[in-house]
Amino acid sequence: MIRVLVVDDSAVVRKILTEELSKYPDIDVVGSAVDPYVARDKIVELNPDVLTLDVEMPRMDGLSFLAKLMRHHPMPVVIVSSVTPKNSDAAIRALELGAVEVICKPGSAFTVPDVAKQLVRAIRAAASARLPKQQDTPVACRVTADPAFLAQMKATHKILAIGASTGGTKAIETVLSSLPATTPGTVIVQHMPALFTASFATRLNSISQMEVREARDNDSVVPGVALVAPGNHHMLLERDGARFIVKLKDGPAVHHQRPSVDVLFDSVARKAGRNAVGVLLTGMGADGAKGLLAMRESGAYTLAEDESTCIVFGMPKEAIKLDAVDEVVPLGEMSNAIVGALIGQGRQAVAQPA
Repeated sequence: MIRVLVVDDSAVVRKILTEELSKYPDIDVVGSAVDPYVARDKIVELNPDVLTLDVEMPRMDGLSFLAKLMRHHPMPVVIVSSVTPKNSDAAIRALELGAVEVICKPGSAFTVPDVAKQLVRAIRAAASARLPKQQDTPVACRVTADPAFLAQMKATHKILAIGASTGGTKAIETVLSSLPATTPGTVIVQHMPALFTASFATRLNSISQMEVREARDNDSVVPGVALVAPGNHHMLLERDGARFIVKLKDGPAVHHQRPSVDVLFDSVARKAGRNAVGVLLTGMGADGAKGLLAMRESGAYTLAEDESTCIVFGMPKEAIKLDAVDEVVPLGEMSNAIVGALIGQGRQAVAQPA
């Protein structure tokens, strides 16, 4: 049984979330709190396994509370936030501070049952998450391969495809912040609600040598640019003559997800084949495992994050079970392994601590 404490200043939201979550036999809503001060006392009293947390609250905002909580009493936190540009930025900041997932609040654009299903999956993932201590944070490795190889890499028609879910925002940030500006065209699926992915891409762009942006339909996939699939849209790799582009589709959710990593990886297997490198990072469930297998069978080089650094060792574990992975790599070494695969040197690219 997963013990959940709901923290939100809205009595209506607290009531809705409590009623919906109580419908699931493996979830026990042990209490609710109107603000972080009440939440602090109830955490001590009730000892919940997972906290759901609003961003905007009176007396103390959710971000300030989350920072204090992770410093003094680390525990799995799921952010439940309204979708506004301000809240989207705050939700991405919450993930940087250590929140496990971000979910949209019920509202006119999101029905209560749909939000409840997403929230239940997020709570289950959070309950099984490995919360890294501050000293466990992976040290990013700056890739220092031969400059001639890095220059050559920019001229290739290779594709880098990355997929992640729970814990993936920090994992993707660690990888992209260490990749060189000459990295081939990159396509990324991170399970995240619609409208939050734009803030996520903006955050990645601020720390990456590459240009990172939320993908648009028919965007070209070119060296030095990384495209993040927008929430609520599948993203597929296609060919348009001699160039690669991305197509955005609606279609049914796959593994309860849209965008789905499997959908992206399958398209990369078909369109890029051996000219691709696939990377599957931390996440709950199996999305991406079969797609990574399709990539490997098409001749692509495939990488999966090692259990030792995964927040949730679900998606990589399923890919390893399917024999879909050429190399299992800790997160801190992933960017180096990617460049080694892209320039055909395997593990021979040299990495140094950033």
